[in-house]
Amino acid sequence: MHDARDHGDRSAERHHAQAEAQTDPVLAIAVITASDTRTADDDVSGAWLCKAIAEAGHRLVVHLRCPDEREAIGAALDEAVDRGARAVLLTGGTGIARRDVTADVVEARIERALPGFGELFRMLSFHEVGAAAMLSRALAGTYRGAFVVALPGSTAAVRLAWERLLAPELRHVVWELAR
Repeated sequence: MHDARDHGDRSAERHHAQAEAQTDPVLAIAVITASDTRTADDDVSGAWLCKAIAEAGHRLVVHLRCPDEREAIGAALDEAVDRGARAVLLTGGTGIARRDVTADVVEARIERALPGFGELFRMLSFHEVGAAAMLSRALAGTYRGAFVVALPGSTAAVRLAWERLLAPELRHVVWELAR
């Protein structure tokens, strides 16, 4: 008898193989740090993400820093996409504090939501930080042909998202967007 899981596994493998074969191995990625307090000197999470992107062999299009304000975040997101980023990774402003508006801005602009990203991120976070993971409004989706992800400002959270979710799937996601 046919096991549906076997078909799904092969389908996922086939999609990954196609993405690897048909997508430029060097992706154009932008990083946006949304924070009222971080500067180039102390933006540890943004710097870590830029380094991880380079180490993975991708091209950093731009690293922007902006205040945690709706208009500034929206303008930075538009600038990143205008500069040719196929993936835009935002860090900061995804909590529930009054000033945390990154998730709201990204959610309002998303054309197609990828709820699985936030669900998986919070599940993985739960194993590291416990119930506090529910306070994260991390999310992902598509905007103007780019993959957009809003991450917490914590370096541990950025590392978790990059290593467990983003690095393994970025080329596949970008390939899917171009199909």
